[in-house]
Amino acid sequence: MELDFFWLAVGLAAAAYFIGDGMKNSNNPNSKNMMDYLSDQDEKQLIHEKDVHYTLGIEKKDAQSLTKEHEDIPHIVINNSVYYPKKRLLEWVEEIGK
Repeated sequence: MELDFFWLAVGLAAAAYFIGDGMKNSNNPNSKNMMDYLSDQDEKQLIHEKDVHYTLGIEKKDAQSLTKEHEDIPHIVINNSVYYPKKRLLEWVEEIGK
């Protein structure tokens, strides 16, 4: 019984937050919401070459051969370390897959 009240309270708090957020932005429909801020973070995120396999969901040796075979993969070099912009890397992989 007590757990039911807890979930009811959580649901009411979430509803109040989303209603308040919607009312706050009713005068400015072009304003960013929380999900827009999260997607902006992904655009600016850089991935070190040793972590590319995590992002792509493949094995480390496959990611290494992918980056060596395709020199046109979007990347930048900072202090002799290779970084890949997350959003551009995912778009590039999607384009190669077509």
